[in-house]
Amino acid sequence: MAIKLVAILLVLVLCRFLPDAPRLRNFQWWHSWVERMSASAPDAALLVSVVVPVLLCALLQWVLRSSLFGLSAFVFAAALLFYCWGPRDLEFDVEAVEKAPDSDRRVAAAQALRPEGQIGELPFEPAALVAATFEAALKRWFGVLFWFILLGPAGALLYRLLQLSIATPALANRPGAAQARRCAMLLDWLPAHFVALALAVASNFDAVFKTWRDWHAAHADRFELNPGFLDAIARASVDADVADEYGDAHNPLVALSDAMVLVRRVLVVWLTIVALIVLGGWFS
Repeated sequence: MAIKLVAILLVLVLCRFLPDAPRLRNFQWWHSWVERMSASAPDAALLVSVVVPVLLCALLQWVLRSSLFGLSAFVFAAALLFYCWGPRDLEFDVEAVEKAPDSDRRVAAAQALRPEGQIGELPFEPAALVAATFEAALKRWFGVLFWFILLGPAGALLYRLLQLSIATPALANRPGAAQARRCAMLLDWLPAHFVALALAVASNFDAVFKTWRDWHAAHADRFELNPGFLDAIARASVDADVADEYGDAHNPLVALSDAMVLVRRVLVVWLTIVALIVLGGWFS
């Protein structure tokens, strides 16, 4: 766990000071492999294209676990986490919206917060911007981070490849696409609950708990591992936070800025918990 914590901190620093990092996260090799697999085994192409790289990654992860006193495992873990992060940088995307010189360029910059593969323009209004920021944080940061902490580099790669499989329009109708969407939803549902828990600690606990309870009560008959409760919790948290501090929750830029502040707080809570686990392991 200590290796994972150091790898996470290193990746966060690199992402902050490398604005061109998304260029290094090129998954064109994977898309090309899916195409080749589709020609030879169309019914299992998507499944094999996800499972085989993850198994190879897990094998390499196991081989390197004790090599060079753990240094090889650390380098591999940091490299895979960096590769699976994002791919776009959330901090830079939010800053681009906040620093845009006029309303037209501000609206255009906000489109970068949309999930990959989403059709339609993101409305430049508080609720939509807050939901988009937290959804982007889940898919770019917390989903990768959760499965990296739980399963190591193979977990981060599994999460990213499943996200790619559902975000690529060309793969939407391939055999196995429905199963991929189901698995991707599961991989989002678990970390989304931990984001909500951290948000309750870092923000307004009453607003988070009430919204979480009301959302699940309203969706009790249609529950299918849907992480949509996170959008509702995020909006409630920002509304409560902005109302307490600014008194105006209707300014899109204010709502966006506060949403990013809360996302950073959630990240700090996660890192603090991981650090406590590492310290507890050392002292035990």
